[in-house]
Amino acid sequence: MKKHCCEDMAYHVNFKCDVHENPFECPDKIIIFDEKDNDYGLIIHDGGSSTLEIIFCPWCGSKLQ
Repeated sequence: MKKHCCEDMAYHVNFKCDVHENPFECPDKIIIFDEKDNDYGLIIHDGGSSTLEIIFCPWCGSKLQ
């Protein structure tokens, strides 16, 4: 069973930056996945650690659990 809805989502969830240790500091890290709650969020790059929960995949349109 696939863990994420599509290859694009899997890529962005698993993206690891070589420069930034903190995902909230990396401009290339745009999706965060909370394995505990099974929630997806868009990272708000405003200098903090804010996210915006999403319920549909931005790439394939699938409903996220």
